[in-house]
Amino acid sequence: MSMTPSRAEGRLYERIANEIRLALGTGRYAVGDRLPSERDLAQQYGVSRPTIREAIIALELDGLVEVRTNSGVYVASLQPQGGKPTEADVGPFELLEARRIFEAEICGLAAQMITDEQIARLRELTGEMESEDLLRAEEADREFHLEIARITQNSAMEKTVSMLWEARVNSPQYALLTEKVRAAGVAPRVSEHRRIVAALASRSAEAARETMRDHLGRVIDHLLEATEVEAIEKARAEINAKRRRYRAAG
Repeated sequence: MSMTPSRAEGRLYERIANEIRLALGTGRYAVGDRLPSERDLAQQYGVSRPTIREAIIALELDGLVEVRTNSGVYVASLQPQGGKPTEADVGPFELLEARRIFEAEICGLAAQMITDEQIARLRELTGEMESEDLLRAEEADREFHLEIARITQNSAMEKTVSMLWEARVNSPQYALLTEKVRAAGVAPRVSEHRRIVAALASRSAEAARETMRDHLGRVIDHLLEATEVEAIEKARAEINAKRRRYRAAG
């Protein structure tokens, strides 16, 4: 049965999370039940998989669901811990989408203004991202993106990028996602940052813009992969697709 989220004001992932909370409260699911797959939920609610992932993270923060790697999402409780849902904040994937839009344009402007010294500084930061200390690598990643904003010499752009990173730090939803990503051993992609530096060094606004947009799009994909909870279903789908291709070839 197709479901449509409420059109009330609020974040989209928050509205989806509320719909699932309602389903728990009305007895559609019992403790121990497995929720439909992420793909099925995305189809039911007519939203993207990142939005469903954000909704599940919100429910996980409330203690309503338990995410079991390679198995799925299971109902852990019918009532949120503390009696009410965790206050909603910016969702990890909606934040990344915002960064993708703003930082791509900022990078394009920076390409027209960057100096050799600034290019050297960015290369130094990419080297720091190779550190085995994940926290140090993440800090170098943050500084890399802030440095590009500074290169524009536009204080509003610099403040915008800084604000987006601060939103990441202050969001309980992003904090839980970061915890999962670190547990999976995911570090900043150094090769992608080097491509950004190369695009900036070419002084091509178009190349710099596209390279940054591509990088942040890949970050979204990497985070989805790193926090995948239905790997078994994904593997089965891939096997079935291969079987269909073989039958068609035969």
